[in-house]
Amino acid sequence: MATSALATLSATAAAAGVKRVLLSRHSSSLSFASRRLASALPLRAGLLRNAPTRAASATASPAAAAIAVGDRLPDATLSYFESPDGELQTVTVRELTAGKKVVLFAVPGAFTPTCTQKHLPGFVAKAGELRAKGVDAVACVSVNDAFVMRAWKESLGVGDEVLLLSDGNGELTRAMGVELDLSDKPVGLGVRSRRYALLAEDGVVKVLNLEEGGSFTNSSAEDMLKAL
Repeated sequence: MATSALATLSATAAAAGVKRVLLSRHSSSLSFASRRLASALPLRAGLLRNAPTRAASATASPAAAAIAVGDRLPDATLSYFESPDGELQTVTVRELTAGKKVVLFAVPGAFTPTCTQKHLPGFVAKAGELRAKGVDAVACVSVNDAFVMRAWKESLGVGDEVLLLSDGNGELTRAMGVELDLSDKPVGLGVRSRRYALLAEDGVVKVLNLEEGGSFTNSSAEDMLKAL
C-alpha cells in the first residue's frame, strides 16, 4: 500500500511539473509577444506622424500667379524671322525691353479667327500712333513655332510695324503665369497663352490688359492708346 501511495504521489508531482513547464512556456510566449507589440507601437506612431508630411510634400506646387502691374517681365528667349528668306533669329525679353518703352501683346494662336481678323491687324494699323506716343517697339507673341509665325506674318502682309515672336515652348507664357489650357477643344490647340496687351518700360509692366481666356474685350490697340 505504501508503494502504491508513493507511485500515486510521484505521478501527481510529475503532472504538476509538466503543468509548470507549460505555464512557463506560455508566459514566455506572452512576454515575447508583448515585447514585439511594444516595439511596434513607436514605429506605427512614427509612421502616422510622418504620413501628413509625405502627403503634403507629394502635392503639386501651385501655378505661378499671373503677372501684374509693377512686376518685371520674366526673361525668356523668343524666336522670329525678320524676312521671308532670312535666318531664324532669337531675342530675349531683356534685350527687347531694356531701356525702351515696348507694347507686347499675346494671342492664343496664329491663324485663329479673332487673332487674325482683329487683334493683330489692329496693332499693325495703330503702330504709327503708338510710336508717336513714345513706344519704341510693338511685338506680338504666341505659343506657335517661328515657322508658323512667319507664315502668318506673310499671309497678312505685315511689315516692320509689328514684330511677330514665337514662344514655341511656352517659356515666357508659363513664367508670366498666363497659360490657357485649350486641350478640351476639338481643334487641338493644347496649352496656349491668354490674350493680353501690356506696356513695359525698361522691362517693368506699367499697363496690363489681361483677358479672361481668349476673350477680346480690353486688349486692343485702341485700348493701349487710351492707356498711354
